[in-house]
Amino acid sequence: MSDYEEEVMAAENATGIDLTSSPITWDDATWILTSAFIIFTMQSGFGLLEAGNVSGKNEVNIMVKNVVDVVFGGLTYWMFGFGLSFGQAEGTNPFCGIGFFFVDVESESMGIVYSTFVFQLSFATTATTIVSGAMAERTKLTSYIVFSLVNTIVYCIPAHWAWASNGFLAKLGCIDFAGSGVVHMVGGVSGLVATLLLGPRTNRFEKDAPKPPMANPANAIVGMFMLWWGWLAFNCGSTFGISRGKWKLAAKTAVTTLLSSMSGGIVAISASYFFQNKNFDIGYMVNGILGSLVSVTASCPIIHTWESLIIGAIGAVVTIGCDVFLNRLRVDDPVAAVAVHGASGAWGLLAVGFFASEDPVENLTNGRNGLFHGGGFYLIGVQLLAIICETVWSGGITFLLLYLIDRAMGLRMSEEDERLGADLVEHCVSRANTDSHLVFSGQSSTDATVSQLRLCLDSWARPKNKDSGKSDSNGEDMRHKANGLAVTHDPVQSIQIQPRSPTRDGEGSAHVRDGSPSREIGSRASYINHGMSVDDAQRSTVYRPTALPDRRNDVRRESTLSTKTKDSMSVSRTSNSRHLLDGGALQRLEQNRKAIPRNRNGNAVMHTSGANSHDDEIAKFAHIAQVYPA
Repeated sequence: MSDYEEEVMAAENATGIDLTSSPITWDDATWILTSAFIIFTMQSGFGLLEAGNVSGKNEVNIMVKNVVDVVFGGLTYWMFGFGLSFGQAEGTNPFCGIGFFFVDVESESMGIVYSTFVFQLSFATTATTIVSGAMAERTKLTSYIVFSLVNTIVYCIPAHWAWASNGFLAKLGCIDFAGSGVVHMVGGVSGLVATLLLGPRTNRFEKDAPKPPMANPANAIVGMFMLWWGWLAFNCGSTFGISRGKWKLAAKTAVTTLLSSMSGGIVAISASYFFQNKNFDIGYMVNGILGSLVSVTASCPIIHTWESLIIGAIGAVVTIGCDVFLNRLRVDDPVAAVAVHGASGAWGLLAVGFFASEDPVENLTNGRNGLFHGGGFYLIGVQLLAIICETVWSGGITFLLLYLIDRAMGLRMSEEDERLGADLVEHCVSRANTDSHLVFSGQSSTDATVSQLRLCLDSWARPKNKDSGKSDSNGEDMRHKANGLAVTHDPVQSIQIQPRSPTRDGEGSAHVRDGSPSREIGSRASYINHGMSVDDAQRSTVYRPTALPDRRNDVRRESTLSTKTKDSMSVSRTSNSRHLLDGGALQRLEQNRKAIPRNRNGNAVMHTSGANSHDDEIAKFAHIAQVYPA
């Protein structure tokens, strides 16, 4: 064997990545880059998964945050993250690397440095994306952009500890092949700190409040499939090449990764059937499969195939159990990021200490075995040390970063903006039949949901005076703010539906408080009582739950609903700024529902005037008859 071949063998048998003495072939570089490109598509998977899990009023916003992770987080990883992880200039130490800042190298080392950078960049953006799920539906986008910029520091230091040739965990023999700890557990712990700082979503854990429904379970499943596909590149690409015996490890890794996900899926589907009244819960299935993939990521090339089934099954149990436990503690994690990545990542690291077998191909274990293969407790001890160090680092630094951002610019959206949804508030995107409770948002759609119609009748039929606790008479005034629905009840038995601007302070922030004045304007005081605002300004029997004004422009398409006869309803367009629905019709509707004209199928008969589709949309409001069917 020549001196060069001995040098290559020594470099490849060394633990960790050494960018100065680990020559790779062009085949290796092709493998690394191809894997990195596939891993990059996992951002799409994360985006679809998170958009499917959150409520419909925040789908666009969570996708935008996945874009932010790449754009801003990727920039800072190029600036200093890669250098702190794998820099090898003077001053490099077991804690962090020095060098390769603002990555730009000469042709001699171009291949290995650039291919490693692209591969590790995909890992770094994944670690930040995990956190975005835990912070979903209540974090301001501007604050999250700043967090994405600085969160690189949370990932890059543990990456040096475990993967650089001179990292202190690598020297101790810690094994985290593809990042159960460095990527997933670090991201999961950061997500836990973030959700604790933010607190739960509004009304998330109110008494008898149901769990928020998934906006689009199909999107969540598609996102899971994309992550599943990307995970194969995530794990197999971590062989960092296919030359010599690496291709064998890559093939084995693919098998153990798939088997682990299969066992995790079986456990999750079974658990859903037995614990969810024989229903196959989408969240159980998705989280169980992803948790099993996280669990096997640290050990995939150094375990037997049947052992991957055990690791994956336990990973699914850990994931589902952790998610249930956190919900009981009232920790609000909209996409179960803490359970899937944090808890399962810790189990994945620990599993190495039990199941690892000596690797005769590339010596990934440095000749050590896990406890079940006669290796004693050494590997378990080292893996536990890695769990503790990475948890303390990621938790502590994430807390510091988010605390500073919160003090400087605020992390959380206002309660009003949260109720309206980040899609509308931050992106001016609105759609019909979302749970933002907007009847007329000033956009193209004016559909009213059944729940909104019920709120309309409830606000009209059962008004209460906050101060006296008595029902209002015709000479009293109250304004109720009920989830974006504007309803005015006047003494002549008419109900008006109209937009009204939310109460805001001098800085433009909405005030929502329980039972206390939110703002004084002359002699007018606004109050909040059980989610409804009461304005004691004019005494005129007016009930006006507030609707959101269009943030893009002041031009609104206005329409009037009026009842012409008892037997029919007509819809016509007017040029004024209010929507009118005759209160007498509603009263008759409530008292004598059988009088509503209906067809053979029992549906209310309606007549609309005008050929414009907008009139047809306005007419849908008259379907209030179907809220209280005959």
